Amino acid sequence: MHPLAEKWFERRTSRASDWPAGALRAAKGSTSISVVLPALDEEPTVGEIVAGVRRLAGLVDEIVVVDSGSVDRTAAVAAAAGATVHHRDDILPAYGSHPGKGEVLWKALAVTRGDLLVYVDADLTDFRESFVTGLLGPLLTDPGVLMVKAFYDRPLLDRSVEGGGRVTELVARPLLNAFFPELAGVVQPLAGEYAARRSLLETLPFAAGYGVETGLLIDAYRAHGLDAIAQVDLGSRTHGHQDTAALGRMAATIMHAVGRRVAPDYPLWTTLTQFRRGDGGAVGPDDYEISWPERPPMSTIPEYTDRPPARRHLDAGR
Repeated sequence: MHPLAEKWFERRTSRASDWPAGALRAAKGSTSISVVLPALDEEPTVGEIVAGVRRLAGLVDEIVVVDSGSVDRTAAVAAAAGATVHHRDDILPAYGSHPGKGEVLWKALAVTRGDLLVYVDADLTDFRESFVTGLLGPLLTDPGVLMVKAFYDRPLLDRSVEGGGRVTELVARPLLNAFFPELAGVVQPLAGEYAARRSLLETLPFAAGYGVETGLLIDAYRAHGLDAIAQVDLGSRTHGHQDTAALGRMAATIMHAVGRRVAPDYPLWTTLTQFRRGDGGAVGPDDYEISWPERPPMSTIPEYTDRPPARRHLDAGR
């Protein structure tokens, strides 16, 4: 491991059990906290997660679900459980909508009011309150920490443990170790659970799709250094798994996010060709668009900056 990464790992790694909810409520003071769930067809799980976050009353101030175009009852279930629900197309409509996770995380800044934002994936099947409290701990107790990443074991259906995940181990970690070795101590750079200060997030671009976590990590490090980032062990996390072709598209998007930061003057081809066997037995190509323009820092969006902070969450969809 790179020497700087090794020192950072020792200094900035903690466990969720280090941050009990009671102590964090005492440390919260006037800091406002928003929990954001990006969601796409997560009807079976989103309601239970929202209900779990609501049990953190006195710590979490708002729960927002941003629907990325679900065709099931995700929005209705989330609202019934107590979340404020927004469709991505209704947020900052003058800017249109892009597909993918990066879009909904970026737009969430415009419909939340918290000083701290906690992102939690909506497909968790074993949500625990410590997923939120663990991520908030370093932010509420150390003003020098701007972003906190989660890491965890990822049990598969056969009860094996899959480390950081296939895309992490085959793509994200090798790329980060090669181009940003100081970040080698980040256990799960693609973790969907992380928290950050609004003052950081609104100054960073948001990469498209699944490149968003990688882009935010690299950009936060470049802008503020290693010590602005911390990580917390959340134990284990169970969620749905995608097929190999879908993981290939995710990997391509992550490669684009890294490529834009390593060699911005050499744009990559924006489509990925994959192959499938049709009903007649013949193999044919499928082309997928896997790269879109990155969203600029929210601090550059007039509709965001021109509103009083306390009203941004009320007006962003109008």
